[in-house]
Amino acid sequence: MTDSTSFTPPADALSGRVALVTGGAKRIGAAIVKGLHAQGANVAIHCRQSHDEAIGLRDALNGERAGSAIVLTADLLDTAKFPGLIEQTLAAFGRLDLLVNNASTFYPTPVGAITSAAWEDLVGTNLKGPLFLAQAAAHSLRAANGSIVNMIDIHAQRPLPQHAVYSTAKAGLVMLTKALARELSPEVRVNGIAPGPILWPEGGIDASLQEEIISRTLLKRSGSPEDIVRAVLFFAKDAPYVTGQILAVDGGRSVGW
Repeated sequence: MTDSTSFTPPADALSGRVALVTGGAKRIGAAIVKGLHAQGANVAIHCRQSHDEAIGLRDALNGERAGSAIVLTADLLDTAKFPGLIEQTLAAFGRLDLLVNNASTFYPTPVGAITSAAWEDLVGTNLKGPLFLAQAAAHSLRAANGSIVNMIDIHAQRPLPQHAVYSTAKAGLVMLTKALARELSPEVRVNGIAPGPILWPEGGIDASLQEEIISRTLLKRSGSPEDIVRAVLFFAKDAPYVTGQILAVDGGRSVGW
């Protein structure tokens, strides 16, 4: 029997493929970009405000493999810019095989203090943006028999307290993932990843709350960005017969709660 833990995918498993990753300059997005690039993919790194980080990442990747990375800048609330993002990717690389809708906004919206602006922002980045970017990319993805991976959240299943709008937007993204899988089949596969405690918010979080969240996972530890990268790579290259599915990468949090 082969020991599955010893399997290492070839370093060029995605050679010649092209991926567009939204919010790809920092944190989990940057880890996804690096993971795809390490497997041979050319990458379009989208950012909105993290331009310096995106440029640094692009330059580092191009230092490893010349002409393999570009930076795209756009506000994902401005859907009119989306066809341009696809056009820039095609101009640089000639094709598009994978769209990773990773970019997200996240902050509390307690009922009684929810504003229209917060609704437009949270739903715009977490649901509207992925829909319209997928629509803009659909023709190119169909031509490449490509795929879409949407970054969701375990709180699409059970709402996070004081985050009604965010949780609702992510729940909508679950249904959008399934709807797109149906609409874009059979050429394009569409799946989602629902992270649990992987990275804590940039603004920090109370240590006791961290411990409480981790205690509710079955594995009793937080995950790492590399856990998400492995899931993206699975959908990108190792799951040709999987579409319309949501994979929880949460240490069992969604089982134990």
